[in-house]
Amino acid sequence: MSRRHAAGAESARGLLFTLLGEFVLPSGGSAWTAAFIEAFDRLGVEEKAARQALMRTAADGWLTSRRVGRRTLWTLTSDGERLLTEGAERIYGFQGAQVGWDGRWMVVLARAPETDRATRHLLRTRLSWAGFGSPAPGVWITTHPDRAAEAERILAEAGALDEAQVFLAEHRLGELGRMIRQAWDLDAIEQSYEDFSAEFAGDGPSGDPLVRLTQLVHAWRGFPSRDPALPVELLPARWSGARAAQLFRRRHAAWVALGRAEWQRLPEAA
Repeated sequence: MSRRHAAGAESARGLLFTLLGEFVLPSGGSAWTAAFIEAFDRLGVEEKAARQALMRTAADGWLTSRRVGRRTLWTLTSDGERLLTEGAERIYGFQGAQVGWDGRWMVVLARAPETDRATRHLLRTRLSWAGFGSPAPGVWITTHPDRAAEAERILAEAGALDEAQVFLAEHRLGELGRMIRQAWDLDAIEQSYEDFSAEFAGDGPSGDPLVRLTQLVHAWRGFPSRDPALPVELLPARWSGARAAQLFRRRHAAWVALGRAEWQRLPEAA
């Protein structure tokens, strides 16, 4: 995490969600602008991009702001708390592989018009986060049939529920490995795991406890949306996901206390 994050608010916004989930949510749900500016500065993000990220996140309904004199207090909304709480469960519990698969698949048939880019983006990002992959246009599959309610909520939020079809199925015929490769780029995911393990195999890329913890969580939080957590029997023989998940848990356990203590030392963190 370097000065490349000074490029714009989009990178800063991703980092903001990491800060909100790792530091703000566990410490009461509020923090002052000064704390965010200081944290972003340590992470190599310019103040302008940091402020834009805060305002955009508030505009989307995840934060509220309250002026106290010249200062601004940012507080998670109920939707923001729900989003981050659900995200934390998925991120910190993510194991890089599915345990105890019963052989069933969930299949979702849902298409959005080519011209409706917003709906297509919502379906792609939310279903990917839920562990779905798309082997063909309008077809989404996952080995996690217990996420049917989540899939239905995503379809409803995207306005695609009325035209969608959802099935629970077993694979009977065809080259399953080929379909999996069409749905997910396992080679790219494996390379991401190897990069993560190489970066955090030692003491971390930074000596600053807050930066080190933020870098760890920010690097890890993308895996649940990239990796569908397939059962071991469907994964390549030398899959690095489970080992990377163990590394994340060890590093987080070792670094979390110092990192959160450093957050509390920021100006007006809470």
